[in-house]
Formats: sequence, C-alpha cells, structure tokens
Amino acid sequence: MQMNLLPLFLLLTTLAIPVHSWIQYPSDGTATMTHYTIPKDYIAACGCTGASTHYPTAAMSQMAFGSSAAYGPGCGRCFKLTLLNTYTPTPPFFPDVTKSVVVKVTDLCPIGGAGWCSATADKPNKSGQYINFDLAWPSPAIPDDFFPSNASLYGYTDFGVWNVTYQTVDCLSEWAGAKQAAALGSVADGSSVCCPANPSGSANDTCPSYSDQNGIPPDTTTSGASLVNTQLIPPLYYLFVLVVYFSIPELL
Repeated sequence: MQMNLLPLFLLLTTLAIPVHSWIQYPSDGTATMTHYTIPKDYIAACGCTGASTHYPTAAMSQMAFGSSAAYGPGCGRCFKLTLLNTYTPTPPFFPDVTKSVVVKVTDLCPIGGAGWCSATADKPNKSGQYINFDLAWPSPAIPDDFFPSNASLYGYTDFGVWNVTYQTVDCLSEWAGAKQAAALGSVADGSSVCCPANPSGSANDTCPSYSDQNGIPPDTTTSGASLVNTQLIPPLYYLFVLVVYFSIPELL
C-alpha cells in the first residue's frame, strides 16, 4: 500500500504558519493615533453597550488588544492620549497647544499588511510604535476642533496619523462616562459580552482573550514572524488530520 502524505503535508503546513506573541506594553509610553467612524449606539468588539459611544472611545491595535476576534484583555481599559506631532506631512506639524483625551478601549483594530495597527512584538508600525489607538471620531463627546491644524501651510486639516503619548488611567475617576453604568461596562441584559468597567489587569476583572479561549492563533498573515507557538494551534485541526487519514481510503 502506498503511503499517503496528505495528512503529514497538512500538519506541516499548519506548523509553518507564522504566529506572533501578544504585545506586552508598559502603563505609559508613546503610540500612534488614527481615527475611524463608528455609528452612535453601536456595540463594538468588546461588547460594551451602545451607550459607550456617547463618550470618548477607541479601538486598540490587535496585538496589544490581545485577541484576533471579539474581546481581549485590552477591553475596557482607559488611557489618556496626548497629541505630540503629526506623522504624515513634511515637515511634521507640532501644535502650539497641548490637547489630550481620555478614552475607553471598546473595539479591536485588526492587524493586516503595513497598516497602522499591524505592529507585532518584534516589528513596530511605520512610525516605530508598537501600539496604535484608533480614536472614534467625530464623537459627541469630543470637540470638533480637537485635532489642531494649519490649513494655510499644508492645504488640509486632517493629518490622519498623530504621534501621541499614552498613560493608563483609572476609568472610574478619569473617563467622562464613569457615572453612566451602561456606558462604563457590560450590563446583564443580554446586550453585551465583555467590557469591564475598570479593569486593572488582574484575571478577576480583565476580559480573557477570545482567541486564547478558542484556540485561535493571534496572527497568521504578516511576514517576519517568529517561531510558531504550537500551543495556539487549534487541537481540532489535529483531529481533522486523523479523520482525513483514516476515513478516506481512496486517498491512500
């Protein structure tokens, strides 16, 4: 009987898929910030109730967020973001005033290609940063003129990408939505999944990674990957290989 190499090929192909580690970041540092549009009262990846959109929120880049789908340990954390300078124009724009906003992470900014949310533990994004905050803007809670500009010099007002500093802060005392229970965290009415009110990073108040719980590798798309972590490969795949091997005799 001729030996079937298909299951072995499938197994080796899976093991060859690049997988990165989640980014472990300090409580304060530098990052990039972009912005995206999110509908009012929309329930994003963290499962926060729609009321969270009435206050400043942001999506966090995938490998710092800690999940490739749905909620991650970044859910519900609050950060003070302070504008430093723009990245894209030449010369960079340094504002005369210092502007900051405290946001709650309610969404995931997916990794992909060379995008601003594509940083991995061993490869920063184009600005040399390992975290990107994608600010939900325009927002009823953020002034329309939050982003400084100089239209006479650059010819436009939206620079798109900013370098910022970030500082982890206490949601209950620093975030604008702290007094609204529905906006602050999940509520037990079936409308939300996992959005802690004020996560500290401990296992008791932080969202577990949806990816880890479901055996989903954190990233299988980018180049320059580190060695695969075989613990993250879904065990069901191995079962699939065995089923293929023993259940399809015509392939033998």
